[in-house]
Amino acid sequence: MPVDKMVDLSSRQLRRLPLHICSFRELVKLYLSNNNLTQLPPELEQLQNLQILALDFNNFRALPLAVCALKQLCILYLGNNKLCSLPLELQLLQNLRTLWVESNCLQQLPEVVCELSLLKTLHAGSNALRTLPARLRGLRELRSIWLSGNLLAEFPSVLLHMPSLEVIDVDRNAIRFFPSLAHLPGLKLVIYDHNPCRNAPKVAKGVRRVGRWSEESPEPRKRSGAVIEISLNERPLPPPANKAESEAEAC
Repeated sequence: MPVDKMVDLSSRQLRRLPLHICSFRELVKLYLSNNNLTQLPPELEQLQNLQILALDFNNFRALPLAVCALKQLCILYLGNNKLCSLPLELQLLQNLRTLWVESNCLQQLPEVVCELSLLKTLHAGSNALRTLPARLRGLRELRSIWLSGNLLAEFPSVLLHMPSLEVIDVDRNAIRFFPSLAHLPGLKLVIYDHNPCRNAPKVAKGVRRVGRWSEESPEPRKRSGAVIEISLNERPLPPPANKAESEAEAC
């Protein structure tokens, strides 16, 4: 058993998880990123102290059910796989705070995500999402949602009913009109760049916006009033670029 209760087997070209890893019952962090994994052994569920599991950049077409038995998980990385759905058993992960499902094959956000009552951060960019489920508004702990690179033709109306949201990222979609977001008391940042919109979302004083006006209907940059459109070199930091940053936020 590693002294730091962490195992990092990233970038090892693994096709299967070495079974002896499942005997490390006190393991807290397991990184299996950037391999060739398509499945995991049932013995994985023995790791009942696991809090962080990284399965991103693999070849999973379905989430192994053993993952859903790890009830202490607070961060789950599933990005850059081939997932088209998530199992209903995911709702068993009631301690999950951060979920990464970016760069998969999701055509809709699985309803089971709405059962993750403690979820604070959801990364679902670079899929093929066209809408969001109405039940998402039940996630009262959700603070940031990252949806860039999807197929949203309209701003998801459910987000208008989520007053605890602090960050909304809908960059690189197909949104033509933005409703006012000025009523969202917790909002700190909205990213709406690379949409064919003819208006920018109205926001409350102090909220940062990142976005350009469409070329077809340019608007002047506003230097007075509550909000100033941010230029490229003034943009706030993107989502956490590495796992350490993300984990510091969530755990």
